Amino acid sequence: MRRTGGIPPESFEAFFDALDEPAAICDAALRLTVINESFRRFCADRDLTLEQLTQALATVDPPVDGATCDVELPLPGPHAVVMTLSRRAETVAVRARTEPELARGRLVMAERALLEQARTEGVLLDLGRSVAEAGGEEELVAAVARGVKELFPGRAFCIRIVDARTGGLTSLYAEGRLKEGAHEPLVLFQRAVEKTNLSTSALPVGRVSVAQEVPLLFHGSTRAVSAPLVASGQLFGAINMEYPEGFDADDAHDERVLLQLANQVAVAVKNAKLIDELTFVRKYLEELLEKANALILVVNRDRRVVVFNQALSALTGLRKEEVLGKDIFSLVPEAEHMRVAPIIASAMRGESVNSFETRLLANDGGEVRVSFATSSMLTQHAEVEGVIAIGQDITVVKELEKRIIHAEKLASIGQLAASVVHEINNPMTAVATYADALLQRSRTTPGANPADQEKLKKILESSHRILRFTRDLVSYARPAQDRPERVALNAVVDMAVGFCEHVVTQARVNVHRDFAELPLLSAVRANLVQVFVNLITNACHAMAPGGSVFLSTRREEQEAVVTVRDTGTGIEARHLTRIFEPFFTTKPEGKGTGLGLSICQGIVENHGGRLTVQSTMGEGTTFIVRLPLPVD
Repeated sequence: MRRTGGIPPESFEAFFDALDEPAAICDAALRLTVINESFRRFCADRDLTLEQLTQALATVDPPVDGATCDVELPLPGPHAVVMTLSRRAETVAVRARTEPELARGRLVMAERALLEQARTEGVLLDLGRSVAEAGGEEELVAAVARGVKELFPGRAFCIRIVDARTGGLTSLYAEGRLKEGAHEPLVLFQRAVEKTNLSTSALPVGRVSVAQEVPLLFHGSTRAVSAPLVASGQLFGAINMEYPEGFDADDAHDERVLLQLANQVAVAVKNAKLIDELTFVRKYLEELLEKANALILVVNRDRRVVVFNQALSALTGLRKEEVLGKDIFSLVPEAEHMRVAPIIASAMRGESVNSFETRLLANDGGEVRVSFATSSMLTQHAEVEGVIAIGQDITVVKELEKRIIHAEKLASIGQLAASVVHEINNPMTAVATYADALLQRSRTTPGANPADQEKLKKILESSHRILRFTRDLVSYARPAQDRPERVALNAVVDMAVGFCEHVVTQARVNVHRDFAELPLLSAVRANLVQVFVNLITNACHAMAPGGSVFLSTRREEQEAVVTVRDTGTGIEARHLTRIFEPFFTTKPEGKGTGLGLSICQGIVENHGGRLTVQSTMGEGTTFIVRLPLPVD
């Protein structure tokens, strides 16, 4: 505070001399001009002369105008001498720091350093928890960014995570205005690389390089520090931190803390990448098991189902959610438990089973036949952890085996029929001929007994029935070997109607035709006529008088389609699956051999076609014949 008129210089001199603190005044070259008594005592206590002090001050750079700084003078003696220099214009005020002051200053600085260290350690501890809880690389980078901002406020920084094998960038976070294209390639600071013991020979060429200076990545930055992310000798990225112009910071201290943070983050990044790889492999294996084109079933040591893939779900109709966690024996019929139990027991002992067949329960209450091969899953201590069974559906295979056995039986019957037919036909022909002759003689003989004539009629009918049966049996066992020719299908159907005229008349039914124009096709005329004669005859037998048979032909793409529909009683659903089996018939005893439809199906299939049936009880039956047409 200045008063009007001012204070005379003598008053300032008195005040200067009265100060307890050692003080002096220098010119701009730091030459002593005035010292107070306390300053003299300060020098005397330390065995210093003014000449020594003047020489020591001459080695120090004076502060700029308006600035203050502490300097340690290079003087002889065991104690350091610290001076505080404050400059105003061409005058420099000098204040000697005493030991108590220095001690207090050191204490304050130590306290500040401890507080800063505690803050740094607290941030690093919180960061360690955050990165440990991170669910993936993206969350980890976000946690690291929060830690860097808390440790180094006001700085621009960039976090780059790379693939350890290729050096390719996988994650990037930048706080500041990043220069275009500055984030790649990754340039590491030589001094920081040496501190992490990273081998530069293993770095990916073209992706990562090492330089003596840290390149600036942000606009407006003047200097930078950098720390690579290194764990187990592998590079996982780098953290770059930059300072704007005029920013006051201890770069060396920041670099030390940044390296400490980078070491902690590198381990977390490595673990996160390992977890990501393990998660990917696990999901890949799960998808492989789930989508595999094979039946895959896995049970644990408690026989609980842990894997039930899509193929098994599709086969059994059971949803995976319904099966997982259940005992394996809940999927197996009770009758199979005794067979399956030893297999499971062997697998739990570590023994593999190449192939075993069993049955599994289906969602519709039925069963499916499967064949499995088992293998034990072992822990790292060679203990059985579970059993994996890989198999296939053999339901169709077993059905085919049944059909093959059935076909072999039929082939044997055919061979037997061919060998015995002649033995039957010769005597039966004689019986039929003699019975017919005796019947004709009885009719022309006066007074013949009518009862004898009825007996002869029965003998004749039975003989013809046996001959008809043997003829059908031979036809089934040895189909006709006639050569195919070009035939008109509509004409073939008309011919069959003509052959059935007596059957139609006897059954008192009506025949309706609806024929479309069809091209000629290659077929054995007699065989096709036999098919339609059989179908029309069956339709007449299935109806009461007054019924109707509807015959139609049409073309569907490269097929000729013939339908034979009746208005009869229909066929029961339980019989439809067996209608084409040899010797199966729904006619009353003595009215059919059960070979007609089997012969028809064989003839149609030999022509490359299909014979199917549709029927509704009370509404009638429709047989559909599909035959291939020649390519235009």
